[in-house]
Amino acid sequence: MVSALLVVVAAVALAAGHGAAFDPNPLQDFCVADTTSKVRVNGVPCKDPAAVVPDDFFFAGVDKPGGGTRSDRYGFTAQSVQIPGLNTLGAAHARVDVAPGGVFPPHYHPRASETAVVLEGAVHFGFVTSYPENKLFAKVLRKGDVFAVPQGLVHFLYNNGTEPTALYATLSSQNPGLVLLGDALFASGLADDLLAKTFLTDEETVQKIGAKFRP
Repeated sequence: MVSALLVVVAAVALAAGHGAAFDPNPLQDFCVADTTSKVRVNGVPCKDPAAVVPDDFFFAGVDKPGGGTRSDRYGFTAQSVQIPGLNTLGAAHARVDVAPGGVFPPHYHPRASETAVVLEGAVHFGFVTSYPENKLFAKVLRKGDVFAVPQGLVHFLYNNGTEPTALYATLSSQNPGLVLLGDALFASGLADDLLAKTFLTDEETVQKIGAKFRP
């Protein structure tokens, strides 16, 4: 009897630990983000429910390209869809545009899986599994296609066509995080000899590559 109880307790503890690795479940219908609050918490404090309005659940402009963060180096723009009513609900959204010949280079989101639907154009979209398999899963997606990327795996977008591509991405965390591999390795100050050993090359080659990532 005792051993059976211990098994149950262990199972509950493991489940609780797994759940803690993701955004917590909300304790109310909604918690509209109060961006004026001075309180600092793991997230954003809630707005007074009596002051909530329909626009707190609304965002306009996703139909147009070019908004948000722009990368001339890679040829993409990413517009974060800011909806205060999604605060604490474990979701983030973005429109991503990739110019012909452009890439959203290999990157990962440490705290989120991703599902993206193609709005316009076509794009080579894929992810790579973890070491040691390093298996590539990739497809050419066209308008209306949807592709999913498991949490934490390296993935990429490559528009190798002649027309612009637009996607709408949904991520499973309010703060998914973004790590661009090239920038993390070559723009962070890692030692040249370390990078040379990592990429099985020489320090001169590393310095030439690194120069492209530094201001």
